[in-house]
Amino acid sequence: MGVIESVLSLLLTLGILVTIHEFGHFWVARRCGVKVLRFSVGFGKPIVSWHDKTGTEFVLAMIPLGGYVKMLDEREAPVEESLKSYAFNRKKVSQRIAIVAAGPIANFIFAIFAYWMMFFSGFNVLIPTIGNVEAESVAAKAGLYAGYEIKAIDGQETLGWRSASMALINRIGDSGTIEIDAKKVSISPTRNGSDYALSNLETERFSLSVENWLINQEPSELLSSLGIEPLRPLVPAIMGVIQEGSPAMQGGLLPGDVVIQANAKQISSWHQFVEVVQASAEKNIKVIVLRETADQQNKQVSLDLKPAIHQDEQGRTYGRLGVGAKPFKYPSEMIREVSYGPLTAFSHAMAQTWADTKMSLNAIKKMVQGLISLDNLSGPITIAQVASDSISSGAEEFLRFLALLSISLGILNLLPIPVLDGGHLLYYTLEAIRGKPLSDKWQTFGLKIGVSFILMLMTVAFYNDVMRLL
Repeated sequence: MGVIESVLSLLLTLGILVTIHEFGHFWVARRCGVKVLRFSVGFGKPIVSWHDKTGTEFVLAMIPLGGYVKMLDEREAPVEESLKSYAFNRKKVSQRIAIVAAGPIANFIFAIFAYWMMFFSGFNVLIPTIGNVEAESVAAKAGLYAGYEIKAIDGQETLGWRSASMALINRIGDSGTIEIDAKKVSISPTRNGSDYALSNLETERFSLSVENWLINQEPSELLSSLGIEPLRPLVPAIMGVIQEGSPAMQGGLLPGDVVIQANAKQISSWHQFVEVVQASAEKNIKVIVLRETADQQNKQVSLDLKPAIHQDEQGRTYGRLGVGAKPFKYPSEMIREVSYGPLTAFSHAMAQTWADTKMSLNAIKKMVQGLISLDNLSGPITIAQVASDSISSGAEEFLRFLALLSISLGILNLLPIPVLDGGHLLYYTLEAIRGKPLSDKWQTFGLKIGVSFILMLMTVAFYNDVMRLL
């Protein structure tokens, strides 16, 4: 079922973004007086097709990994004399540039719209409050410690932990200082440890010194590499979903069980239980749980569990039981509701689109410099998984994912690589400067290089996808 959901999510995501991109080409081509022969979402054999009153064929094709707009063009087929004025190749170079650029521009416009929808409809984020700072870490040396709320990183506002991480991604591979604006808050846990009273004090600026930061390391280490641990509420160690055939199920754990002791250690939170499990790969753990009986009384049950060994992408091993915590609601004091009026939402959408664009361009530059590993490239399998997760997480996550992927698609297509829109823009710009187009010989040579480069990137991305699965 998970695979089917991922495939359907991929089709939905690509269908939206490809349609937006190709519509950009289509819309501007029509206004430049070019006859559009076909507007296709997907490649290969048509599943559904129809014609409008101008004769344009609209197609939904079998292979949904892309699309195209086919225009009347004398370079592709003979054109009747009466229709030559509608051919793409007969248009002024400025019009051809506008038509080619319209696809990526449409992706950026759509990203702004998606972010506008997200900011206008509103969403909740976990306030980025620091729960612990590791001694002698980069953050500790800068003067940060538990109880600070991060307000901005390098001048970029941090509404929640996600935006804090996105701001830090820009600094991967850098040497220098990361500027963090933070505000001290007083943290007072209530008696049951589940609620927090937060009172804001003054904002301060901290300079964190880094050198060749996180080169060839996983971006998931962003916060921990600085010595920062987010503030987490005291989540009780109550069992939620037990995976079929997992060590947890084999050991007798049931949904609703409350772990109170593991290897003679008192357990008061889910985090404590996870620490014991991860440190006990293929070792027996003596666990005592509280289990509700049929008469709604709690009784203590002793269980012997043996976590399976699991290895992450960095080769580190740890224990895993195959159980998730019972759904937990964060205290309201730790949650920030983000919602704006239509005009303010638009300004935030513009700012977020620009921030994502800078981040993507920065990442490409650092990949070329070798500061960021090519292991971070993702292909259709990863996109499908993330699309499925974002859809299941709600409208806000899906809109965010669509916006970020749309920006990535726009940037990718603007790269000056023959076969992509950016390659055509390069040719037409040179034509505008020279007063005549490049020779067919040079255009063909560039096309071969472009195809080879794209195939190489696709191979690396697909390889990364497979390795992540394995």
